[in-house]
Amino acid sequence: EMRWCLLGLFLILGACGGHPPQPSRGVVEADLGSWKYRRYQNVLDIEVWVEGNKAEAYTASYVAEAAEKRARCCDDKDVVNVFVTRYEKDDGVLRETVKLARRLAAEGGYQVEETKIKGARALAINGHGESWVMWPAKKHVIKVGGRGRDNVPDAMVASYAERYPSVLPGGALEGPLPPGPQDKGKPDKEEYDPNAPKPDL
Repeated sequence: EMRWCLLGLFLILGACGGHPPQPSRGVVEADLGSWKYRRYQNVLDIEVWVEGNKAEAYTASYVAEAAEKRARCCDDKDVVNVFVTRYEKDDGVLRETVKLARRLAAEGGYQVEETKIKGARALAINGHGESWVMWPAKKHVIKVGGRGRDNVPDAMVASYAERYPSVLPGGALEGPLPPGPQDKGKPDKEEYDPNAPKPDL
């Protein structure tokens, strides 16, 4: 009798476990803790472009609850924006996300570093008066943050990382580029080294 009760309990717990579902329109159209959902938009601008892989982007804006209670709402720092890009297939998403991060790191004014927020491995991007946390997930790229901010709330990142678990490998900014769809079964082409350029034969 006791054994069956325990089995039933494990089954119930198992059903409750796992990740919350991914929203059909990409972003969470509801309040997330003290961040109040305010705006949804379907956008055409794809930041991480993957050749031969169709994508659609969705954005949501959230306002800090405390800011809404002030007489004067709201400054940039009171708003967090989330961009979710959804791809037709997984091929190339990780590679192109890492390439974009490396390009930003090479540009003046941006500081890009690998970080872990509530267990999710991500890329923190700061500079030019903006602060973002970005990571690739299966068939998705997630970006959380905004302009006029000097940090990104961990709770917001964690909420999206539960729905879109990160697939970013450790050492992504320094290691070899993840393979793209055209590289499967082939050794990765060497990256261009400005200190030791080689002719492309």
